[in-house]
Amino acid sequence: MSTSLTDTALLVAAVSAGLSGGMVLAFSNFIMRALNRLEHDEAIRAMQSINETVLNPLFLAVFIGLGVMMLAIAVVCVALDGWSPHRWLVAGASLYFVGVVAVTAARNVPLNEGLASVHSASASAETWATYSAHWTQWNHVRSVAATAASAAFILART
Repeated sequence: MSTSLTDTALLVAAVSAGLSGGMVLAFSNFIMRALNRLEHDEAIRAMQSINETVLNPLFLAVFIGLGVMMLAIAVVCVALDGWSPHRWLVAGASLYFVGVVAVTAARNVPLNEGLASVHSASASAETWATYSAHWTQWNHVRSVAATAASAAFILART
């Protein structure tokens, strides 16, 4: 790939991974804590609403599309130039895809789907507490992975 195209892709990746990391950090740091202060039925309804509205083109392009795009770019760069000049790109793409995209698909989405089927009025406080604890735990993983990926993409530009 051309140097300017690679640099542009890395800049977009670093910014996008940083945005994703900031978004998931906000959930871990204060959104989930705020929801945990609500009555469990209110927290469930609020999270169900968040989970419905988050599925939009901008979110999907930045949050999921980045992982797919950067893996493809990493494969092309390594195929053209070898591993050594692109180790940070490969590290960033791998961190983002595994730590954000795969964790989202394997852990957070199934939890969200389970919560979607809960009728908040008849749910127990235990239902919300269990969901919140597990969802937040996996969200911490996504936050660290996105931030580390952003750093790797920045290092790849140097």
